[in-house]
Amino acid sequence: MSLKERVMKALKDAMKNKDSLSLESLRAIKSELLLMETSGKGAITEADEIKILQRMVKQRKESAATYLSQNRNDLAKPELAQAEVISQFLPDQMSKEDIQKIVIEVAGELGASSMVDMGKVMGVVTKRIAGKADGKTISELVKAHLSS
Repeated sequence: MSLKERVMKALKDAMKNKDSLSLESLRAIKSELLLMETSGKGAITEADEIKILQRMVKQRKESAATYLSQNRNDLAKPELAQAEVISQFLPDQMSKEDIQKIVIEVAGELGASSMVDMGKVMGVVTKRIAGKADGKTISELVKAHLSS
């Protein structure tokens, strides 16, 4: 079942259950997918769908962090809840240990030993992991490995 079909099914369930938070989140996903389809860039791949979902989750988490820094818990709570709803459609995220293994493997393959090689390592690791971890986590682990 495609992402669009899964979102539509969840949207119908949210309507039946009168779950306004899920409904708002699912409509946002549907809207982003529709924008991507009509952008004229051709068919949407699964990788594109994952990027869209990751961006949406990241936006909501950043908004929530901003609200929390301003002591606006009332605004942060819905943002985090929406991020959680959107995250349900992402592939299972890898553990830091699994990502670390891939970072070490890639660094060995490329002969990377210093921070100068970070861009090369990041590029290869990001392609291998393909949506199963966020860029921030990957970046932290690559930095830790290359600076040690």
